[in-house]
Amino acid sequence: MAPYASDDSTTGGEVDEQHTRRRKAARYVVPVTVVGVAAATIGLVPALADSGDPDLPKITAQQLIEKIAESDTEQLSGTVKISTDLGLPNLGGLESGLMSGAAGRGEGGSSADPTARLTELATGTHTLRVAADGPDRQKLSLLENAAEYSIVHNGKDVWAYDSKSNEVYHGTASESPEHGKDRQPPATPKGFAEEALKAVDDTTSVTVDGTAQVAGRDAYKLLVKPKQSGSTVGAITVAVDAETGTPLKFTLTPASGGAAVVDVGFTQVSFAQPAASTFDFTPPKGAKVTEEKDAGQDAGKGFGKGDAREHAPGGKDLGAGHEGMRTIGEGWNAIATFDTGGEGVPSGEAAGEFGGFLDSLGDKVTGEFGSGTVFSTRLVNALVTDDGTVYVGAVTKDALVKAADAGK
Repeated sequence: MAPYASDDSTTGGEVDEQHTRRRKAARYVVPVTVVGVAAATIGLVPALADSGDPDLPKITAQQLIEKIAESDTEQLSGTVKISTDLGLPNLGGLESGLMSGAAGRGEGGSSADPTARLTELATGTHTLRVAADGPDRQKLSLLENAAEYSIVHNGKDVWAYDSKSNEVYHGTASESPEHGKDRQPPATPKGFAEEALKAVDDTTSVTVDGTAQVAGRDAYKLLVKPKQSGSTVGAITVAVDAETGTPLKFTLTPASGGAAVVDVGFTQVSFAQPAASTFDFTPPKGAKVTEEKDAGQDAGKGFGKGDAREHAPGGKDLGAGHEGMRTIGEGWNAIATFDTGGEGVPSGEAAGEFGGFLDSLGDKVTGEFGSGTVFSTRLVNALVTDDGTVYVGAVTKDALVKAADAGK
């Protein structure tokens, strides 16, 4: 560690009480399928810092957390790189097919529907251009081979455009309390850092781990690690701009080691006000335009981080058949469980060829609870018992089995 970095550490129990209450208010967004795991995990994961160790004044972990919380950056533009490696099984192209299929056609019948297109970020490496000018103007563009997908929020309007299909999706921005300062474009390190810091409590170690150069700017590195064993989370590193307190990069590495689960960070960033024309949008000639009222959903909700939680797998609305979700354990070892109201993963003759396919994705386990199947990624594991009870969390397979045993 550089001599100017702080050796001081803190836990969530020492962090300002008001911040702690906010972090505990929305702890876990829990997926219930392998694809759902991939999509929901995006909000918790990002990247490493560039080389270089600038000489910065000493700062404590608590001061750095407060610096992030107090950051009032509303104007920026830049390029963000996202690389996701959840370790989903190699299904001969099925994984990419599922993602591209979801991205290619949303529920409203438009390839520009943001609720579908942003699932692409759950796998592989992507380059984004982002811009923000206060709470009412943001733009995100997903750069593809010879094509571009963009979401533009300008005042009351939210536009999404897929240049490949020449389709446009138009909606209105939510007027919920989340609308305002916190309504930043998705897939920026700031949003990811805030989500990760919600998990900080007495079960967490937080330290300042030196400094770095990120996108040409001096930054401190905040290191967040679970104190408990049993979590699949190894460590989270947030590179925080020394001047503005804005998170520039964020890395989540798994307890199992190896590459980061997802790296997300700026490769270029400016805090100057973007040109007003950046947020102008007019549907191109000949483009097919789908209105949110025709699609039966709110395009704007895909753009605000608070609204997206309600529609994520395992969010507030679990849908029909879920008999209430409860949490077992605390902190990083928290496990969500609910009853599907039906049977578990089909097996034997009743499963047919589909059962064999599911068997190839999961591992059969047994315990005092009976038997079931564990579906795994490098970060989130889910146990579906044969009687239809689901246990899911960023914990090991053994932890899920113990939770299921304790529930019987």
